[in-house]
Amino acid sequence: MNEKNGGPAFPNTVKITDEDFAELRGMTLRDYFAAKAMQEMIDSARYTGLIGANGAQFDYARRAYEMADAMLRAREE
Repeated sequence: MNEKNGGPAFPNTVKITDEDFAELRGMTLRDYFAAKAMQEMIDSARYTGLIGANGAQFDYARRAYEMADAMLRAREE
């Protein structure tokens, strides 16, 4: 597992021929966690009316990756 990104979120091995296989790595676990965190932040902001209110803008992507990094650290405990 890559310490920084948690490794692949949904790894899969695909059989190409009887002797050959391909490893599909897809998105990282860090990206998956960040996407879930960002989705929740945006949904919460919509619910509370923070999106668009007085031009308030939040750095959702940066905050989402901070949360993803915290989730990866929590998995190691």
